[in-house]
Amino acid sequence: MSTHFSRSCAMALAGALLLIGGAAWAQQAPAAGAAQQQQQPQGPIAADLVAVQPDWTKVCGSDPQTKKELCYTTRDFGVSAKEGEAPQPLLALAIYDPKADDQKIIRLLLPPGLLLKPGFRFAIDKGTPESGAFEICYPNGCFAEAKVKKAVVDSMKKAEKMSVVVKNQANNEVTFYLPLANFGKAFDGPAIDPKVLEEQQKRLQDELQKKAEEERKRLEAQKGAAPAAPSAAPKK
Repeated sequence: MSTHFSRSCAMALAGALLLIGGAAWAQQAPAAGAAQQQQQPQGPIAADLVAVQPDWTKVCGSDPQTKKELCYTTRDFGVSAKEGEAPQPLLALAIYDPKADDQKIIRLLLPPGLLLKPGFRFAIDKGTPESGAFEICYPNGCFAEAKVKKAVVDSMKKAEKMSVVVKNQANNEVTFYLPLANFGKAFDGPAIDPKVLEEQQKRLQDELQKKAEEERKRLEAQKGAAPAAPSAAPKK
């Protein structure tokens, strides 16, 4: 498991859990009680995601276990909390490319509150769906992955989008649509400089912390502006 992918994307998803207010996330969020469960919509749910980062990021290094060169190409995706606002991270995708190995790995970081046993399905454009399984979960999200042949990754290079299907706690199917524009160029291109990568991580973390602080202040201001409960009328 990549340190960069697991740390930076988990951090980004944690920020999303604090800030996302869009319908797509609200429909997937786990219910806190019976009343909230009743409010969950019935039937399939779909969300068109947009890229959070300006472009795909390719990182290369040595696999700690095999000692072989390993590269992965990753990008965060999300939805906008409000129209006109920058999208907040909701899901992360990484495609691992072990050198001299025809088998590649598609790894996802998905929101919590999903049914794990069914795993996930994915398809490239209108291609044949393939399946994958959840590997491990943390409070801020769950990792899932599928091992695929090189041909699947080659198809991603020419595709417009990738669909990812999971099930939420209400047993409804949730489909995320991820744009794949420029994936092939990044996958076949050079890896990012480690210093640039570190700067990107720090910038993202700073932005999420700033937005989380702004949201906290906004909620505190709303709470302070709430009208006081009317006092009981004096007894005569």
